[in-house]
Amino acid sequence: MKSTTKAQQGLYEYDAVSRLRDSQLGDARVNDVANYIRRGKLWQAFTAPSRVVLLIDEIDKADIEFPNDLLQELDRMEFHVYETGETVRALHRPVVIITSNNEKELPDAFLRRCFFHYIRFPDAETMRRIVEVHFPGIREQLLAVALTQFYELRETPGLKKKPSTSEVLDWLKLILAEDLSPEDLRREGKNLLPKLHGALLKTEQDVHLFERLAFMARSGR
Repeated sequence: MKSTTKAQQGLYEYDAVSRLRDSQLGDARVNDVANYIRRGKLWQAFTAPSRVVLLIDEIDKADIEFPNDLLQELDRMEFHVYETGETVRALHRPVVIITSNNEKELPDAFLRRCFFHYIRFPDAETMRRIVEVHFPGIREQLLAVALTQFYELRETPGLKKKPSTSEVLDWLKLILAEDLSPEDLRREGKNLLPKLHGALLKTEQDVHLFERLAFMARSGR
C-alpha cells in the first residue's frame, strides 16, 4: 500500500483515456467497454481457479478510507462492475492476510471482521536464523558480537526509534562489505556508537543520546 492507493484499484480500473483515444482512431474495440477494464488483485483472487492467498501489505499506509471502502467486498466476497453491469463473485473464498505497522488506527467496523495476530519482535535465536537466510555462511563469532550489540542498542533507555530487522540486515551487509572483524565491532569507553551506526540509528536524537552516553563514560559518571 501507498498513501495514494485507493480501494477501487484493488477491484478494477476503467481506462477511459485509452477508450477515448481509440475512438478517435476508429478502433473497433471501443464498442466493448470490457476491453478497457483492468482487473485488480481482488478481482484476480476472486476468479482464481483454486483458493489463493491475498496479501494487503501495510494497510495503514493507504488512504484513511481504504479499509472502510473494502468492508462490503471482503465481507460478501463480491463486487459490482458498474461499467459492464456484471457482478464478480469469489469462486473460492481467498485467505486474506492484512498487515499493519500500527502507524494509524484502523476503523472499528473493519477490525471486527479481522482475526488479530500480533507478531512480536524476533528474539536473538530467531534473528540468527533470519540472518543466516540472508547471509549464509556468515562467521559465527562476528554474528554473535553483532547481534549482542544490536539487542543492547535496542534496549537502550530513551531511544526514539528502535532499529528493526531490516536495519540489522542492512548493518550486517555493510559490515561484511567493509570486512570488519568481531574486534572491530567492540564498543568501549569513548566508542559507544556502533561501527557504521548510520544503518541502525535513524534520528538525530538517538545519535545524540549515544554521544551523551559516551561523554558520561569518559567522565566516569
